[in-house]
Amino acid sequence: MSDTSEGGIPTPQRDETLATELIHHPYRPPADFESPAVPVFKGSTVYFPTVAALRERTWADKSGYTYGLHGTPTSFTLEARLASLEGARHVILAPSGLSALTIVDMALLQQGDAMLLPDNAYNPSKDFARNELARWGISQRLYDPMQPGSLAAQLDREVKLVWLEAAGSVTLEFPDLRALVRTVREKAPQAVIALDNTWGAGIAFNAFDLGEGLGVDVTIHALTKYPSGGGDVLMGSIACRDDALNDKLTWTHSRLGIGVGMNDVELVLRALPNLPLRYAAQDASARRIAEWAQAQPQVARVLHPALPGSPGHAHWASHCKAAAGLLTLEINAQYTPAQVDAFVDGLRYFHIGWSWGGPVSLAVPYQAKGMRKLATPYQGTLVRLCIGLEATDDLIADLAQGLAKLAETATPAAVPAVTQAAD
Repeated sequence: MSDTSEGGIPTPQRDETLATELIHHPYRPPADFESPAVPVFKGSTVYFPTVAALRERTWADKSGYTYGLHGTPTSFTLEARLASLEGARHVILAPSGLSALTIVDMALLQQGDAMLLPDNAYNPSKDFARNELARWGISQRLYDPMQPGSLAAQLDREVKLVWLEAAGSVTLEFPDLRALVRTVREKAPQAVIALDNTWGAGIAFNAFDLGEGLGVDVTIHALTKYPSGGGDVLMGSIACRDDALNDKLTWTHSRLGIGVGMNDVELVLRALPNLPLRYAAQDASARRIAEWAQAQPQVARVLHPALPGSPGHAHWASHCKAAAGLLTLEINAQYTPAQVDAFVDGLRYFHIGWSWGGPVSLAVPYQAKGMRKLATPYQGTLVRLCIGLEATDDLIADLAQGLAKLAETATPAAVPAVTQAAD
């Protein structure tokens, strides 16, 4: 209800002005609160004190805030901490690791350019190149990451972006990163070198300083994995050191309208301090399991960079001080894909699902045939194991019971186990 003042304009009553008072309440809390948690600042609209400030303030150099899509104090804080983790100067957040990959591609490539990918790269990255990039007139070429000469043969003036991956997706070969970077610098100095650093997580090695004056230009990181650590967040990051390169990446990121939610940023910030502890624990557990699995008759080969005899072990030892909690079992070819699927189905502690880096161990079977186009070094079925935070002895016991059941399905015409391959 309202009274009517002179002129016929209603006079608001107390209940009608309450909404305005609640929205524009004058109270401001004191500014000296500190705790271990980074405050969560959320907002699409950002206030400016004056029109002049609205027109002058910039966000691209992180000197101010203009709109929620471009960042808040919460996201700026995560970006700064990730820059320290990666050994970079600049970091941009993306909604997923794959999104980070595609932003790099779109920022650095144009019609007529060529991009090089390792044959063992993350398959969605190859799919993006085969489909979207191809439609835009950008060609994709594959090289064998274990043979620097294969990379050198593909380099010419059209190549503007070269992707590296260490270790390789699923098959976990570890390349000679220094040799690959040196080859690109010598043969195609115009090309940007980008690395998917999700496996290394900024801990196993410093991608921007590989030694001998060599390093990559850009890294992407699927924060979905180790930095979040809980299996409940999707996020990615792009890191670099060069200011001009960062400008290209930043403006493409902005024009695509890509942003992340601050509650998700909060979860990654909360998990980041214990990342080194979790990475070390999962690394140690994976190494024990890899050594145990190597002695099992149902397993032809164990693929794990820190395991002597695994492809690229010498390169891993030269570059790294740690390894992620991933290993892949090459099951003896005598077992059919259906039998291997039943082995995975029968595991008790290993869940079936994509991704890794969380607290729960995962197992996924892959068919080796057709996985690599330039070489076919694997036979039968591969089972990638992502080691979580369970007790290592419990995981080994689970694998043992599963492999025992698998052995019961063996046919008399068994194929002998394949020995470990040399580097």
